[in-house]
Amino acid sequence: MPEISRFYGIIIKMFFKPKEHEPSHIHALYGEYVGIFDVRTHKMTDGDLPKKAQELVTEWLEIYDKELQKMWDSQIIGKLPPL
Repeated sequence: MPEISRFYGIIIKMFFKPKEHEPSHIHALYGEYVGIFDVRTHKMTDGDLPKKAQELVTEWLEIYDKELQKMWDSQIIGKLPPL
């Protein structure tokens, strides 16, 4: 899974296979914790990420959701700035 960003010990990654991995989402890793976040709604859909880490990821998603959706649609992944 390519790394998109890293901040406060949280690593943001995106991985997809054509038509197999909808809806658009990111994976947030924080130590042994993982959270999967919907790019459109900014909500954690799966995982056990601690609440503070969830809040940081949600804040970051609010800033970069358009860029992330563009990456998802084009399947071209790039780096984004940290929070």
